[in-house]
Amino acid sequence: MAEITAALVKELRDRTGAGMMDCKKALVENGGDIEASIDWLRTKGLAAAAKKAGRVAAEGLVGVATDGTRGAVVEINSETDFVAKNDQFQAFVRDVTKVALDGGITDIDALAAAAYPTGGTVAEALTQNIATIGENQSLRRSAVVTVESGVVSGYVHNAAAAGMGKIGVLIALESTAGADVLEPLAKQIAMHVAAANPLALNGDDLDADMVARERAIAEEKAAESGKPAEIVAKMVDGAIAKFRKENALLSQLFVMDGKTPVAEVIAAAGKDVGATITLKQFVRFQLGDGIEKEESDFAAEVAKVAGA
Repeated sequence: MAEITAALVKELRDRTGAGMMDCKKALVENGGDIEASIDWLRTKGLAAAAKKAGRVAAEGLVGVATDGTRGAVVEINSETDFVAKNDQFQAFVRDVTKVALDGGITDIDALAAAAYPTGGTVAEALTQNIATIGENQSLRRSAVVTVESGVVSGYVHNAAAAGMGKIGVLIALESTAGADVLEPLAKQIAMHVAAANPLALNGDDLDADMVARERAIAEEKAAESGKPAEIVAKMVDGAIAKFRKENALLSQLFVMDGKTPVAEVIAAAGKDVGATITLKQFVRFQLGDGIEKEESDFAAEVAKVAGA
């Protein structure tokens, strides 16, 4: 059986918000497996928000660039937040985002090999950046969105400079309506996406493994109610329907009014101008999303260096 260390208990507590003793019990019950312990705590109603996935460590910037019916978003990481304020780093993020946009590049290896505006490749410019700034940096991910007619609009939250910040969103609206109608609508939807963090466009598009995991948790919770099997089945179906509704963009309640589903907001905008408006795609990059921070005990490090 895995050793249940204080560090392991702390990590579980940081990720779930549950009490220390509950975290320790969860780890004991699940052989020290963090993910299984999170599920165990949630089935007991002891874990906090389902989406809390630990502290994000990576610094840097998310860059966003659009050009009518095309848009690109790129994440470039650095070791510290200080680099994100560096003019040279910001210029690099801006240039690389434009390279991704112009070339329609989503593959990171292809982006690294692409020509950089001032000469050489993106990878060579990155190496020069690292040498000049004195801190490690990396290309993490890139996405490009296009529509045949309509607009692709971008939004940056917590902007450090024009077109770059902590969260970058692209919204693709397919329509024959004019940009004067589509641009403000897309901006509002992009702000919604930045705030609400939908996991898919439609409920049916949600990751199958994620839905299966939610169903397993719902089944265990429902089973503990002691109700008849047919009632338990309805409880589980209801929980999954709620999960799909709350995590799919089109069925989420629009943050601007808190009561209208996003799909209805788009339909109403189309009706007003006599044109069909379709939300074709969205992309949301949050800086460092999914990268765990390596925490250290500074006092312990000092003591170790001092030979204590």
